[in-house]
Amino acid sequence: MTLEPVRRPALSAEVIDRIRARIASGEWPVGARIPPEPELMRQLQVARGTVREAVRALAHTGLLEVRRGDGTYVRATSELSGAVARLYGDSGLGQLLEVREALDAQAARLAAVRAGDAELGELAAALERRAAAWHAGDFEAWVAADWEFHAGVATASGNPLLAELYRNLAEPLRSAMTESWATPGFQGADPVGHETLLAALRSRDADGAARQAGANVADTRAWDERR
Repeated sequence: MTLEPVRRPALSAEVIDRIRARIASGEWPVGARIPPEPELMRQLQVARGTVREAVRALAHTGLLEVRRGDGTYVRATSELSGAVARLYGDSGLGQLLEVREALDAQAARLAAVRAGDAELGELAAALERRAAAWHAGDFEAWVAADWEFHAGVATASGNPLLAELYRNLAEPLRSAMTESWATPGFQGADPVGHETLLAALRSRDADGAARQAGANVADTRAWDERR
């Protein structure tokens, strides 16, 4: 009994899976340039055409970005985040905030019921770092702490699908934060909305947490529309 030869599409799919796994593991982070074609051919033991097919497919999904004369770079951590980033480029902050308004409210509602003491402590620590970073003028630390708080609420919802959907907003949200930081009048140190949300989570007030999470995003949307 003989085996059928492996056809190119199957081989290309395997190469796609290998590249996707490197990106998902963080070995090739967002913004990193992946190895050039000859190196990929050597490591994967495949022909140039197979590598090109795989890279082309992943660029189409938004996971990779091919820059002619420069190389191929990681654009997103998953096909979903790549699609979000691509759509965000055509829509803008307003539509992104409309999506967040729904996700944030539901995540907060669930987290008020399901979050453990350790998760609530991590959220409080994130807010402390957020405030300290703002006053220090440390943009990178402020973005990291702000994102850690919001993503932490999504994780504390206890719904892995909701948390994954939220994590895939990270890259467009960072772009929005970068733009907001440089806008006169932006107040990234205001703790009221975030602290009130945390208080609702601690008191297990699901309706209050959902209301406050939605209000936080709505306030940002109103501020964006006034600019």
